[in-house]
Amino acid sequence: MNISSVRLLLQGYQMAGVDVQHPLLGETTCGSLLLQLQKIWDEVGESDVERDKMLLQLEQECLNVYKRKVEQAAKSRAHLLQALADAKLELSTLLASLGEKSFIGIPVKTSGSIKEQLAAIAPALEHLLKQKEERVKKFANVLTQIQKIRGEISGTNEQTGSFTVDESDLSVKKLDEFHDHLQELEKEKSERLNKVLEFVNIIHDICAVLGIDFYATVTEVHPSLNDTTDTQSKSISNDTLARLAKTVLSLKEAKKQRLQKLQDLAAELNKLWNLMDTSEEERSLFDHVTCKISSSVDEVNVPGALALDLIEQAEVEVERLDELKGSRMKEIALKKQGELEEIFARAHIEIDTQSAREKILGLIDSGHVEPSDLVADMDAQIIKAKEEALSRKDILDKVEKWMSACEEESWLEDYNRDDNRYSGSRGAHLNLKRAEKARILVSKIPGLVDTLVAKTRTWEEEHGFTFAYDGVPLLAMLDEYAVLRHDREEEKRRMRDQKKFHEQLNTEQEAMFGSKPSPARPLSSTKKVVGPGSRGLNRRLSLNQNGGGGKSVNRDVKRDVPRPVAPLNYVAISKEDPGLFTP
Repeated sequence: MNISSVRLLLQGYQMAGVDVQHPLLGETTCGSLLLQLQKIWDEVGESDVERDKMLLQLEQECLNVYKRKVEQAAKSRAHLLQALADAKLELSTLLASLGEKSFIGIPVKTSGSIKEQLAAIAPALEHLLKQKEERVKKFANVLTQIQKIRGEISGTNEQTGSFTVDESDLSVKKLDEFHDHLQELEKEKSERLNKVLEFVNIIHDICAVLGIDFYATVTEVHPSLNDTTDTQSKSISNDTLARLAKTVLSLKEAKKQRLQKLQDLAAELNKLWNLMDTSEEERSLFDHVTCKISSSVDEVNVPGALALDLIEQAEVEVERLDELKGSRMKEIALKKQGELEEIFARAHIEIDTQSAREKILGLIDSGHVEPSDLVADMDAQIIKAKEEALSRKDILDKVEKWMSACEEESWLEDYNRDDNRYSGSRGAHLNLKRAEKARILVSKIPGLVDTLVAKTRTWEEEHGFTFAYDGVPLLAMLDEYAVLRHDREEEKRRMRDQKKFHEQLNTEQEAMFGSKPSPARPLSSTKKVVGPGSRGLNRRLSLNQNGGGGKSVNRDVKRDVPRPVAPLNYVAISKEDPGLFTP
C-alpha cells in the first residue's frame, strides 16, 4: 500500500460518509482511523509532504506487523509439524519398546490439518505412555527381586534401587525372560536355604550331643543363623555355606574323637572292674559310659552323651580305680588263685596251694609283672583248668558211681551177715528193698570197672600223662580193687567149703551120737571188705565196715606211678623257674 492508495482510501471513506466524530460508537477500523487522522491534519494544516511522510511511516509499520505475524504463524506451524513428527516417532519408539507391532487407536491414514493429526495421535500416545510406565514398574519390581537374591547368594548385600531399567526393550518377552531368571534364582535360593537349614540342624544335633552352645556356634558362622536375633532372613551365600560345611566337618570330627576317647575309657573301666571284681551296683553308676563301648558315631544321638564333663568324670574314675588297683592287687590275685584251687579240688587234682600263693605274692611284691597281665594270665589258667576238669568229668562221674556201688556192696555184706534180717522188726522191709537194689548195683561193678579202665587209658593216651584221683593214679586204684575183689571171692569160696565141711561133720556126729551139736564158730569172723577204700588206698575212698572215715593213703603205690601233670598255671609253677614271668 503506497501513499496514493492511502489517499484514495481516505476519499472513499469520506464519500461513504463514515462517522469519524464518534468512532467508538461503531467498529473501529483502519479506515475510520485514517479519516480521523485526515480530519486532524486538516484542522492542523499539515502539508502534503508531512502527510505523505506520516502515511509512509504508517504504511511501513503495518508491513512490519504483518511480517511478524507471518513469521509467528510459520514458527507455530513448524512447531506443530515438529510436534507431529515427534509424536509419530515416539509412537513408533513406544511400539518397538513395548514389542507391539501395531496399536488399534492409531489412525491408519493421516489427513487433515496438523492439529487434527496431532489430536488423532494423542490418545494412542497417551495410552502407550501409561502402558510403558506400568511395564517399567514391572521390570523394576522383577529386577529388584533379582538383584536382591543375587546379593544374598553372593553375600555382597547390594542395595536395591541402584539400577536403571533399560527402556529400549520393555517387551513382554523380555519381561518373561526376567521372570524365568527370577524363578531360577528363587529355586536356587530355596535350595540354598534348605541346605543351610540342613547344616544348621546337623550342627544343632551334634552340639546337643557334645554339650556345646549351639547359638554361639552358628553365630560365629553368620549372625543371621541365630534365631534369637532380629535378622529377617538367613544368609545363603557361598561363604556361609562353605563355613557351615566346615563347621559340620569339624563337629563330626570332634564327636568321633570324643566317642573314641569315651570308648577307650569304658574299655579301661571294664578292665579295672573285672580286675577288681567290682559290684554291679557300682558299675551301674557308669552305665551311660559303658553302654557306648560298641556304638558307632551315628548311633550316639542322646543330648549330652559326649559332653566334656562326662568324659572328665570317666577319666577321674579310671584314675581312681587305677590307684586302687595297686592296693587290692594281692586280694584279687589270691581270689583268682582260690577259684583255681576250687576248680582243681572239684576235679580231684592235687596241687601245692601254699607254694602257688607264695609265688603269686612274690611276683606282685617284686613289681616285675604288670598286675593286669598277672590277672589276665590267671584267668587264662582258670579257663584251661575248667577245660581239663570238663575232660575229666565223664571219668569222675563213673568213679563216683563205682564208689557208690562199693559202699552198697559193703552194706550188703553187713546185711547178709545179720541173722535177724528177716525178722518182723521195724524197718526190715526197707532194708529188704535196699538189699535187692544193692544186689543189682553190685552185679554191675565189674562192667563199670572195665569201662573205667578203658576210658582212663584212652584219656591218658590223649593227654600224655597219668589220670590221678586226689594224687593217686586211678588205674592203680582199679588194679588194686581187682586184686582185692579176687581175694574176696577166694575167701568166699573157702567160707563155703568150710561151711559145707562143718555141715557134713555135724550130720555124721548126729548119726553116731544121736544128738545135734552146737553150730561151730567160723574159723575167722574178721570181715574183709573189697572196695576203693580198703588198705587206705585213698583218703577219699573210705569204704570200711562202718562206711566212712579212712584217711590213710598208700604212698607206695604213688611212688611207683608218675604224678598227674596239672595244666600250666601259677599253682603248679616250679620254684626253680623264676624266668617264667620275666617282664
